[in-house]
Amino acid sequence: MPAPHSLTIAHWRSSSYSEGGGQCLQVPVEKVSDLVPVRDSKYPDRTPLVFSDAAWQSFVTAVAVPDGPLSP
Repeated sequence: MPAPHSLTIAHWRSSSYSEGGGQCLQVPVEKVSDLVPVRDSKYPDRTPLVFSDAAWQSFVTAVAVPDGPLSP
């Protein structure tokens, strides 16, 4: 897991699709480690969930499919 200090100084970004509604996931702008921390924009002080690069890329690919996520 990334060091807590590196997450407290991270610059977080939201998806361009979120339209500033405050209901989105955020990821750090800069790479923190070989892991991808993800937080809820409504609760930025809570501990983020942490995913492997491979798991995060699988998620991003699945939700990017125009007709919805791929079925198992």
